[in-house]
Amino acid sequence: MSARPVKHSLTLRGHRTSVSLEEPFWQAFREIAAERGMTLNALAAEIDADRGVTAGLASAIRVYILAHYRARAEGDTSGN
Repeated sequence: MSARPVKHSLTLRGHRTSVSLEEPFWQAFREIAAERGMTLNALAAEIDADRGVTAGLASAIRVYILAHYRARAEGDTSGN
């Protein structure tokens, strides 16, 4: 498992952007999107809309993933 970020392109509101995440984060991001019945683009757009202007998209995705799994560990099955 590589610790180096891997860049993927996403489309947010009709515009292409690149996001670099480590492979374990990409895997978790895909799993969460699948659990929610969403595409990666749709989930990324939701996270993008909710992030603050000071947070980068990659950081916002990592924090979202952390919050998702913390909530699951605490028994919250409602999701994000």
